[in-house]
Amino acid sequence: MLMGEYQHTIDVKGRLFMPAKLRETLGGSFIISKGLDGCLFVYDKDEWHKLELKLNALPMTNKNARTFSRFFFSGAAEVECDKQGRVLLPASLRTFAGLEKNAVIVGVGSRAEIWDAARWQEYNAVNAEDADAVAAQLADMDIGI
Repeated sequence: MLMGEYQHTIDVKGRLFMPAKLRETLGGSFIISKGLDGCLFVYDKDEWHKLELKLNALPMTNKNARTFSRFFFSGAAEVECDKQGRVLLPASLRTFAGLEKNAVIVGVGSRAEIWDAARWQEYNAVNAEDADAVAAQLADMDIGI
């Protein structure tokens, strides 16, 4: 399970240090893709494969399925950490997520997310007020918190 919040900087070569706790779960190589809400999603290979199977099972005749599959798969890259625990973030993914210098890596259960630090702070400021309402809605889905 991926959890926690970690703040790191991206170096001039586009490398980001991945915390040891997350690297242990993600394995030697893992997948980084375009995510939702302006961040990047990070999956270990098993979770990525599960998601891949689900997306490939969607009907090709469904325009939304085609659109999302294109978005998700075209923006994905398999990456490895170097000996210092850094991962090279592809330029296209850095641009997509607005990542330049300060980044926040958050564990979100079955995946991690990489956020630009300012964007993460803004996201939290906007959505923190809604946490109670969201928790109440999730209770309807039999998710007790």
